[in-house]
Amino acid sequence: MDRSFHTGNRERLYAGMKPASVLVMFSGEEIRKTNDEYWPFFTDRNFFYLTGLDSRDFALLAVKDASGAVSERVYILPPDPMAERWTGRRIKPQEAEARSGIRDVRFAEHFEADLHALLAGGHYSAMSSNISHIYLDLFRVSPRDIDRPAHKLLRRIQADYPYLQVENANALLRQLRLIKQPCEIEALRQAEKVTGEGILAMMKASRPGMYEYQYKSEFDYALSQHSPCGPGFPSIISAGANNFCIHYYSYTGQAHDGDMILNDVGAQHDSLITDVSRGFPCNGRFSDKQKLLYTCALQTSNHLFEIIKPGYSMAEVDGEIRRYNAQLLVDAGVLDKAENIGKYMWHGGAHHIGYDVHDVVARPEKVAPGMVFCVDVGIYHEEWGIGFRLEDNCLVTADGCENLSAAIPRTVEDIEAVMRKR
Repeated sequence: MDRSFHTGNRERLYAGMKPASVLVMFSGEEIRKTNDEYWPFFTDRNFFYLTGLDSRDFALLAVKDASGAVSERVYILPPDPMAERWTGRRIKPQEAEARSGIRDVRFAEHFEADLHALLAGGHYSAMSSNISHIYLDLFRVSPRDIDRPAHKLLRRIQADYPYLQVENANALLRQLRLIKQPCEIEALRQAEKVTGEGILAMMKASRPGMYEYQYKSEFDYALSQHSPCGPGFPSIISAGANNFCIHYYSYTGQAHDGDMILNDVGAQHDSLITDVSRGFPCNGRFSDKQKLLYTCALQTSNHLFEIIKPGYSMAEVDGEIRRYNAQLLVDAGVLDKAENIGKYMWHGGAHHIGYDVHDVVARPEKVAPGMVFCVDVGIYHEEWGIGFRLEDNCLVTADGCENLSAAIPRTVEDIEAVMRKR
């Protein structure tokens, strides 16, 4: 993404803010793992979406005055030769400006004083503040999640500046991230190609006796030929009975002759992440029961890609996957009646993708052009020992939809053909 992408994202966000308001966004902080070791740092996705800057301890500060004019500033880590000797070169002010399009670049140690001067009635870029609203991204997945910089700032705001009205920046950003821009769609297309190479590598290497960590190493190696970034999320790769753990990360099991290999994986390109699942037999040949269940999943997926178009109910994507697949399983004699589909389908079938694999977006009532979400059909038949999912990425177009991951082998015939060439 070039800086025009990030500049445009900020402009659209500012347009949704109230006059006489300030926005504060943080890139995030390192979290200690043990002793002198930290977990790998991952820049807050909303901060990255707005700035394109990838580093810990950065902050974005923007003011929208009473007339609607906006002034913005980004705070970065200062040069530190000793720290950089240990942990790598830091972004310089001119680089931060070139990447983000923000002209006013300052060092992080000035952030607290500048913010206080602004909120206490001082000046910001020669403009009187008179701030009455502050926008923070206070999103948590769970109330038990740890406090991030925005939550810590909120407590200080409530104590020191109780006259400020706190606004939800996350709600505005969820709306912006819902519709993907052309450059984001192109990045997803590139990520799909790399994801496909990783899945093909696993299929071609597959054989009875392989361990799950060996499948993972095949996938990781294929991705490493394109980028040092690795997968866009922790890969789910399992065999046999381990397929019945929906989010499985142990990679310790062994594939036995007749087992299905479940993989739920995705590469990233320019920080956009795909999410694709392909189930395949480790020996390269579908058994009759495997073929029956897989065909039901494939027909369900194909049906959804035929009917999804602008105006279709987002909730009905999940609903139709369950209804259509249930009827196929009933017709095949696998399921007694459609209302019992929960016996074999354990999770939803649609979530948006983008800067997060489960993208943090406003869930829409109706699908619209530019949305990208998964069509995920999972079947888990414990009595038969067969569990897998078929998951593809759906781009909504002006008059229908496109399967972005269609080139990755997804039919019984195509999967078996690939695996015969091992």
